[in-house]
Amino acid sequence: MSTVSFSKVGVVGLGTMGAGIAEVVARGALPVVGIEINADALERGRGHLEKSTGRAVKRGKLTPDGQREILDRIELSTDFAALADCDLVIEAVPERIDLKRQVFARLDEVCRADAVLATNTSSLSVTEIAVATNRPTKIVGVHFFNPAPVMKLVEVITTVLAEPAAVAGVADLVTKLGKTPVTVGDRAGFVANRLLFGYLNQATAMLENGHATRDDIDVAMKAGGGLPMGPFTLMDLIGLDTCLGVLDAVYAESRDRRHAPSPLLRELVAAGLLGRKTGRGFHAYDGAPAETVETSAAAPAVAVLGAVPGIEGTADPSAAELVIVAEDAAVPDAVKPGTVIAFLSAGPVADRAVATGRPGDVVGLWFPEAGTPLAEIAVTALTDPAAADRAAALLAALGRTPVRCRDRAGRIVDALRFPYLNDAAHMLGAGYADAASIDAAMTLGCGYPTGPVADLDRLGTARAVTVLDALYDESREPALAPAPILREHATAARPLR
Repeated sequence: MSTVSFSKVGVVGLGTMGAGIAEVVARGALPVVGIEINADALERGRGHLEKSTGRAVKRGKLTPDGQREILDRIELSTDFAALADCDLVIEAVPERIDLKRQVFARLDEVCRADAVLATNTSSLSVTEIAVATNRPTKIVGVHFFNPAPVMKLVEVITTVLAEPAAVAGVADLVTKLGKTPVTVGDRAGFVANRLLFGYLNQATAMLENGHATRDDIDVAMKAGGGLPMGPFTLMDLIGLDTCLGVLDAVYAESRDRRHAPSPLLRELVAAGLLGRKTGRGFHAYDGAPAETVETSAAAPAVAVLGAVPGIEGTADPSAAELVIVAEDAAVPDAVKPGTVIAFLSAGPVADRAVATGRPGDVVGLWFPEAGTPLAEIAVTALTDPAAADRAAALLAALGRTPVRCRDRAGRIVDALRFPYLNDAAHMLGAGYADAASIDAAMTLGCGYPTGPVADLDRLGTARAVTVLDALYDESREPALAPAPILREHATAARPLR
């Protein structure tokens, strides 16, 4: 397939993202024209460029001469006519379809007829932008991730109208700039945001309905899910207004309730609590010390009945402070009153708690990921709060990281992780993107340690189907039903790759 090549690139909009894109292109030894709406905005853009490259100099990643060469390649102007000889122009203005249409109308006037125009939208329809221009075949989406000089992923979005040569040319340029392009179709949210924000929105709903606390959800997804940060810390970093905008855009297209913004998120945005940039969002950024979990000084007496991974029993059940009971074991009569009984299970344990005749002493217990310290404590409607407190303290004394949640299917980690993985499986099964592209989007674009397809193969498609079936049976939420490709591969006992 033939491609087009680019020798000069324009960037319209020099906010943090646009300035970052201009820097990336200039680092690739190409001349750049940066456009802003007025002189004040242009100076702010110049400041972004000088500050970003200056940080690289301080960190030893760039020499002062190298910084000057990069900045000298960037021509700054408020005149759109300066874009007349650019082969490629990338629009990076705020996420408003009316504003983007105005920019592209102006670009139609000043750019050569053979120039390719690209939008850096993160959620809007590239096709909708394209059809409002005089050159829909030369409109491409090019979604950089913030900060653009650092993040390796760039989603290249094609439309049913776009010339393959134009799309291939943009992807080729992205590669030459040292980034990893992932070419996908024009769906709201593309790959990374479509997968990420479904998970973030579900975490918000989990908090809103009282399934678990903010801190327990954040801790669970870091300590047990292996993620670089919890969902609420991440949303505060992104900006809750940005989160709401992406979810609104994806839901408008998909009508999937996983993307219908949580009322709590909308309420926080309406109140102006947007995260780190306003000093408060889900978390408050006032320097207050984080809460700590009290731990016992001495190792507790623990009895383990049945097959329990990662924990060795050190006591007879009649003398234990904590008795952990696997699915294949029963509670002996010798367990003394007040001892915490923890049924090892990924699903509800209320029935087993009632059968003991002492449901106030009973909690559910689950270790969602081998090799991690996380211990999920499920509190039933009959659990005595003091028993839940003792369970948390005893597990902490064993070196575990305890979190609490309601006695529901999937607990915290699996209830959030497997629906996200299911979304990726749907994407793969529909042929929207291949496994390598989906995994690259989440590892390079979102900083995940592994991609969702690789995670499904690691955890097993059979386990995924089991967890999703349990979640669906409990909620009857259509989006939680296992993707057909998961059932197919689970039945065949084959990995997805």
